[in-house]
Order: sequence, then structure tokens, then C-alpha cells
Amino acid sequence: MAGRRGSPTLRRRQLGQELRRLREAAGTTIDQVAERMECSASKVSRIETGQSGVSSREIRKILAAYEVDGPKGEELVEMAREAKQRGWWQLYGTVLTSAYVGLEAAATELRSFEPLVVPGLLQTEEYARAMVHAGWPGASTEEVEQRIRVRMKRQSLLYQDDPLRLSIVLDEAALRRPVGGIDVMRRQLDRLRQAAELPHVTLQVLPLLAGAHGGMDGAFTILLFDEPANQNLVFAANGAGGLFLEKDEEIARYAGIFEGLRNGALSPRSSVELIATLAKEP
Repeated sequence: MAGRRGSPTLRRRQLGQELRRLREAAGTTIDQVAERMECSASKVSRIETGQSGVSSREIRKILAAYEVDGPKGEELVEMAREAKQRGWWQLYGTVLTSAYVGLEAAATELRSFEPLVVPGLLQTEEYARAMVHAGWPGASTEEVEQRIRVRMKRQSLLYQDDPLRLSIVLDEAALRRPVGGIDVMRRQLDRLRQAAELPHVTLQVLPLLAGAHGGMDGAFTILLFDEPANQNLVFAANGAGGLFLEKDEEIARYAGIFEGLRNGALSPRSSVELIATLAKEP
């Protein structure tokens, strides 16, 4: 697995942000850059937001428009080259929003709230299978298997030499919903207890008695990166898949919501005790 700093997804975002900064410093509009590149303005916009890669020829045209050359120019050309590399998750592009998985692989810490289901990073294979069958009833056998393989492979982030730090607040409702049946759910609860023992995983349960809370709009994940600090972002889940939020005020809002959820949740020890109790229920 590629190192976090070498993640092509993160490199695209870094490159896009730098190109946007250079364009604004040069007083150039997106339309003017598009004309210079002989492409659409929407393509330039996608490059700046990290949604699209850029070839060596294209990046040199952009840098010429901004009068950037020398070591700085070569640094950006190399970054564009790294951003064009394929991450392992892109092999499954037909069944997965690769942008999220690429950023997840580059993050150093995730802070997540899940109101309905066990998060993918902590799912057992049989729980994941039940989720995929329920969520994609018309999916082919191959697509089902691909989705499950991706979900399982993502979990390696928790077991590598420099593991991902994970803080999760899980609604009690997710623990009581017998996804896949009673036996599957019991084994899933056991997996949660095991994961909670990892030194880099913090798992807390938000009890049903907590009432109304700040996370009632749905699941979300705050992705934190060691460098540069302004790469932090929020992924807010919705019916269409999800939405990335990058503005400082948006990140601050969700950080506040997460702190409120964490403060309203059971302690990590009490959470594990509740999970153990639920696993023993008939």
C-alpha cells in the first residue's frame, strides 16, 4: 500500500489547491486558463478541486500561463505525475467512489459518527455481505464480491505498521439492528469488542436515551491529515453517496458536533461493556 503522502488522491488535491493559488495570484480566470489549454472551463475547475488529474503537457501549459518555472515548476510537474498514479482502490472504480477511499488511505486520523450501521472499517465479512445485498439488490455476483473485497481491504489501514487512528461514535441503534441475522450480528459485536482493544481505536456508543443530538442529519467522517494542515475535510453521507466539505467553517461545525456526540456518549469502557451485554442477549 502506498504511503500516505504518496496517495494519488491526496496529491491531486494538493496540486489543485496550489494551481488555484497560482491562478488567483496571477489574476487569471478559469475561462482564460481553459482557452490557453484548449479545454473546457469545467475541466480546469475539476483539476483545481482535485477531481481530475492533469498530464505533463497540460501542467506545463498551465504553469506557462502563470509564468512559473524553475524548481517550483518542476516540483508541480512531479506532483502531477504522482497524482496520475493508480491507487489499489481504482481497480474497483465501477463499484466505489474512489475519491473517498483514496483520501481515507492518506489520512492519519478519522473521526466518525454512524447512526445506523457498523462502519465499513470495522465490519465482518458476513455483516458486509448482508449490507451489500440489502443496499444493492440488483447487483451482479461479481459486483457484490468486489464491494466486499474493497471493504475488507480498507481495514488493513488499522493493522499496518503506522496504523490509522480511528475515533468512532456509534449509535446504540446500530448495535441492536440484527443485520444478517442474530448469529451474524453477535459475531459482529465480538469484532467491535476486539477492535476497541486496539490502542489506536476509540469506540464510544451513543445511548438511545441520549435523545436529540447534533448528528441526527446523518453519518459523517472528519478526515485529518498530518500535512498540510489545510487538507482536512469532512465527508457527509447522504442518499446519493456523500458530499465532501472543505471550508474551514464547515470543518469547524462538524468538529463541534463530533465533540458533542463524544461527550454525550458512554465512555469507551462502558461502551465495550454494553456491546458485550448485547452480544449475550438471545
